[in-house]
Amino acid sequence: QVQLAESGGGLVRAGGSLSLSCTASGRAFNFYNLAWFRQSPGKEREFVAGINWNALTVQYSDSVKGRFTISRDNAKQTISLYGGQLKPEDTAVYFCAAHSLITDHDPIGLLSEQYAFWGRGTQVTVSP
Repeated sequence: QVQLAESGGGLVRAGGSLSLSCTASGRAFNFYNLAWFRQSPGKEREFVAGINWNALTVQYSDSVKGRFTISRDNAKQTISLYGGQLKPEDTAVYFCAAHSLITDHDPIGLLSEQYAFWGRGTQVTVSP
């Protein structure tokens, strides 16, 4: 198993940027595809960005494409999310998630049900 812990949330003005980090402990980090999801009050948890085990494949939701960047450092067991040009609609609790690989060709999952391991989340609030 892997344990995940997010950090870096806070209050940001619209047009500003955020930098989130997620640190993992436990089983070998490179056995997982990783992702960031977010959830706003009254809404379902939504996929934000994902990265495969060797960082050669990344995927973004349409709502953040071109503004957010996901990365990982397998040696440090961290996953990061950088977001720029923030909008009030980016306000949410951001979660990092891990999918334990069955094969090294597992695609990046877009659904929360595809991830078995989750951090507790970090709040990001974007003010107008």
